[in-house]
Amino acid sequence: MSTRFPFTAVVGQQDLQLALLLNAVAPNIGGVLVRGEKGTAKSTAVRALAALLPEVEVVAGCRFSCDPASPDPTCPDGPHTGAAAVARDARMVELPVGASEDRLVGALDIERALAEGVKAFEPGLLAAANRGILYVDEVNLLHDHLVDVLLDAAAMGASYVEREGVSVRHAARFLLVGTMNPEEGELRPQLLDRFGLTVEVAASREPDQRVEVVRRRLAYDDDPAGFAARWADEESAVRQRVVAARELLPKVRLGDGALKQIAATCAAFEVDGMRADIVMARTATALAAWDGRSDVLAEDVRQAALLALPHRRRRNPFDAPGLDEDKLDRTLEESAGDDDDPDPDGPGGGGQPSPEEGPQGGDSGAQPEAGEDGEPQPAAGGAGEQAPARAADPFRTKTLTVPGVGAGAAGRRSRARTERGRTTGALRPRGALTKLHLAATVRAAAPHQRARGRSGPGLVLRRDDLRQAAREGREGNLVLFVVDASGSMAARQRMSAVKGAVLSLLLDAYQRRDKVVLVTFRGTAAEVALPPTSSVDAAAARLESLPTGGRTPLAAGLLKAHDVLRVERLRDPSRRALLVVVTDGRATGGPEPVALAGRAARLLGTESVASVVVDCESGPVRLGLAGRLAEELGGTAVTLEELRADAIAGLVRDVRGTTSRRAA
Repeated sequence: MSTRFPFTAVVGQQDLQLALLLNAVAPNIGGVLVRGEKGTAKSTAVRALAALLPEVEVVAGCRFSCDPASPDPTCPDGPHTGAAAVARDARMVELPVGASEDRLVGALDIERALAEGVKAFEPGLLAAANRGILYVDEVNLLHDHLVDVLLDAAAMGASYVEREGVSVRHAARFLLVGTMNPEEGELRPQLLDRFGLTVEVAASREPDQRVEVVRRRLAYDDDPAGFAARWADEESAVRQRVVAARELLPKVRLGDGALKQIAATCAAFEVDGMRADIVMARTATALAAWDGRSDVLAEDVRQAALLALPHRRRRNPFDAPGLDEDKLDRTLEESAGDDDDPDPDGPGGGGQPSPEEGPQGGDSGAQPEAGEDGEPQPAAGGAGEQAPARAADPFRTKTLTVPGVGAGAAGRRSRARTERGRTTGALRPRGALTKLHLAATVRAAAPHQRARGRSGPGLVLRRDDLRQAAREGREGNLVLFVVDASGSMAARQRMSAVKGAVLSLLLDAYQRRDKVVLVTFRGTAAEVALPPTSSVDAAAARLESLPTGGRTPLAAGLLKAHDVLRVERLRDPSRRALLVVVTDGRATGGPEPVALAGRAARLLGTESVASVVVDCESGPVRLGLAGRLAEELGGTAVTLEELRADAIAGLVRDVRGTTSRRAA
């Protein structure tokens, strides 16, 4: 067994270490989510935590780690009456991002269950993690069906495995620890709320600290056992402190004053539900026990808020996590004492200045004049580029889907053949059977019962009789945004509305678990502002800072989109693409710009790329250029007004691919 890097040897991650240790003292806090850039010792610290946990007593021979003092009466390995107890180290079980559902929850031998009536159950990772740590690296990349299972187990403290009426239940109480890089996408809100605490980590910018990190890592790589031995005393001291804090924890008093501060803090930051209050109370109590105190102080409440609230106060996926510490201090100060001066500072109490209106820099309200081709002329000293306009408020958009049935990664946008969803038929299993189609299996076995010598009530089954259930659910798509940032879009109110629409579509992509690409075009060329990613936060940030100005190289934008799609089809051929072009349809600059744009659109259309054009043309007179572009792409066009889910025009719009267009 390899020697792990010592927990106490991690440099400069005090908040991360504290959050993990508090969960070691009080596992009912609910785990830790560690967010941060790559290379910041997230995984190293988590893997080192298991060595600091006290030993656990389990029933000898129980695969589900039942507690001898109160064994699970429904344990598949039970009953445990009078069973011997053994002590072992606490386990840390890692859940791979690409694991199957059967690997997580366990699997039933369906063939034996039907033929012999025997519950032959092979435990999964949830059983192995019971009364230990379940660690998910890159938890934000976990498939939705696994997230659903984790949510159920975390809520009920048990795992249920059901296959066509045959079911098994076992205890699954674990400390959930996840690490993630926000650049690779955010976490589902339901799972995010299940983590008790969250910590943001980043690499130190202090040269001396960085030198020490490198020195320790090189020493560990040269001699892992020797390096661990040098830190053995520190590791033992922390382990003993964890044991002492656990023993003190039931004696810690959480007074009414601390409870009032907790409630006032959660109310001030407008967190949803009551889980935040409960987690803060448990965390503050654990902090007091960790410091060897029997009373919770205001400093414990403050530290608990910094750990328990940042991931719960986010209002949408584009808000940066974190707390306003000045507001936190004011709230704690006002809620301390006996309410002598009940004078709230107004909603939120944040003291935020009102946002500036109008253009950044220059005279307020000034607009560039249009030239002969209708495009704004360059501002003085701006070389055709204008300051970025602020995005309008996002709204709920209509559902845009790719036609047909795919087989891509699980998501919530387009129809697809998936492991979860409604049953649509049966087929012969390829590999291990995961979802039995009972009726089809019985139909396949029934004609052969006489030949197989059936004499009892049970069916005589063969492997060839088994049928897999074919299911249909939803997949996530590659949503490629091609955004016109030319001068024809540069009127501030117009570009603000366009950015608000794209931001709304990004929010929809986040909720539907899509990958996104952002291509922009203006001046003389197009660029990939954001390569394919699951992080819509990054796309929103690029969109917010997007400048406008210059001519409209529409063909360049479409050809750049074609290049991106060609590469992505090689990387992930099962993920289908949805092209969203945001433009007024104009094409200027270079020789024959309109004809060139038409050829680029038809190139995409011949490759059956599902597409939609968001028509940004405004004013009483409209040329309908975006509609013509949509026809050449083989897709459909919607106006900014029609894009809203609550718009009067039409119901949900499906994006029609080239095949359906030409069939019409």
